[in-house]
Amino acid sequence: MKRVLIIEDQEEIRELIRVTLEFEDFDIHEASDGPSGLAAAQRLVPDLILLDVMMPGGMDGLQVCRSVRADARLRRCKVVLLTSRTEDSDRQAGSKAGASEYLVKPFSPMQVLSVVKRLV
Repeated sequence: MKRVLIIEDQEEIRELIRVTLEFEDFDIHEASDGPSGLAAAQRLVPDLILLDVMMPGGMDGLQVCRSVRADARLRRCKVVLLTSRTEDSDRQAGSKAGASEYLVKPFSPMQVLSVVKRLV
């Protein structure tokens, strides 16, 4: 069973993603901010992280992504950035941070499921 970690500050979006993925065979975990998300990633070593870019808590998604990529235990983990930012410079920043994929909000449950299935 593939382990998925959702790091998203908006509870409604976390719930939408969780409900979408519950119909598949995933071990789903959640965190509501960057620091607790990074701690969960280090503890769980997930196969995939769905990671919001703009979050409170002193650590945004790009910082979390860079920290994941710097951790030898987490390097194989796929990271999908979730954001409403659509500029090329935002996508480049995500790519430079080490993101595997970039999913623009608002997204549909089917888009999430398609990306997750393709990556894990």
